Amino acid sequence: MKPAFVRRFRFIGILTVAAVYLLILVGGVVRSTGSGMGCPDWPKCFGSWVPPTHISQLPADYKQVYTAQRVAKNKRLAATLHLFGFKQVASDIFSHPTQYIETDFNVTKTWIEYLNRLLGALIGLFVFLTLIFALPYRHHDKTVFWLAFGSFILIGVQGWLGSLVVSTNLLPIMITIHMGLALVIVAMLIYAVDRSQQATEHTEMIPFSPMLTAGLWTVTLLTFIQIVLGTQVREEVDLVASAMSYDNRANWIDQLGVVFKVHRTFSVVLLLLNIYVAYHMYRLPSKRLHALTTAVLGFLGLEILAGIVLAYFALPAAVQPVHLMVATLLFGGQFLTLVAYHRMAKSVAKATYPHVVA
Repeated sequence: MKPAFVRRFRFIGILTVAAVYLLILVGGVVRSTGSGMGCPDWPKCFGSWVPPTHISQLPADYKQVYTAQRVAKNKRLAATLHLFGFKQVASDIFSHPTQYIETDFNVTKTWIEYLNRLLGALIGLFVFLTLIFALPYRHHDKTVFWLAFGSFILIGVQGWLGSLVVSTNLLPIMITIHMGLALVIVAMLIYAVDRSQQATEHTEMIPFSPMLTAGLWTVTLLTFIQIVLGTQVREEVDLVASAMSYDNRANWIDQLGVVFKVHRTFSVVLLLLNIYVAYHMYRLPSKRLHALTTAVLGFLGLEILAGIVLAYFALPAAVQPVHLMVATLLFGGQFLTLVAYHRMAKSVAKATYPHVVA
């Protein structure tokens, strides 16, 4: 029977991973509804812990007030970035076309963004509990504890990045870093939960293949890159939509640049690579790896279907957060498959290729 501390950590760990995925979905809703600047300040919303419900609750010059606050904060940020050598990013902060444009108050968008922030705060609590429940692993498996501790620190960094996303008025590089870090946190939590069960679960033994290991790493990292490219495509969509006054939605795709074409072509490469890796995974004598591989292919199929719907049916807003959510589930499934394969093949690898696996 599993020790109580193992069961507790598994429960809170899985709950936290699920909550992070929910936050990613809600973040997709925020982007698809154009609610990213629903609250022009951070961590408060229009200077209050409870957002206004009507424009009459705001001062007449609220746009000038929050623009001035944002610009002042960005000047400090740009000076710091310039000091550390990030001159281009520092310049981009003030060259972005929406830097000095304040969004009109919209009660729906304000509350969508506010609920997104509340969920982010709740996840911060979940990650803190994950760290607390990981304390016993200091004496059993320090890696699990340090993964939980690292996730807790990165959630704090993620919150700070969220404030920069707002202060820079959705600067593309900030959004990309914000999304990339979310995937890193997901991977760390997944690995922590999986590793925490090693001592109490039977591990199947399978043949080790350096080629298959490389294939699993490749599809996982390429999916990470594809998601990052997707955030840049999303930024292009926002700029095109704004330039076209949010009319003629069916023509937005035609106005997108090279990033969209690379993103679309890259999906075909990912499909072929995943099918190749899946073929070799199904040849292994492991029901768990078969199940994980099937899940990965299922997520991949849904992701491609959502992409087709977006490309050929005028970018329906309801499909945009689904596209992002399934992409992150695909990444998580690939990473968990990689971790599971490595654990099953580790002992064999050490005996057969001691110079390859530490």
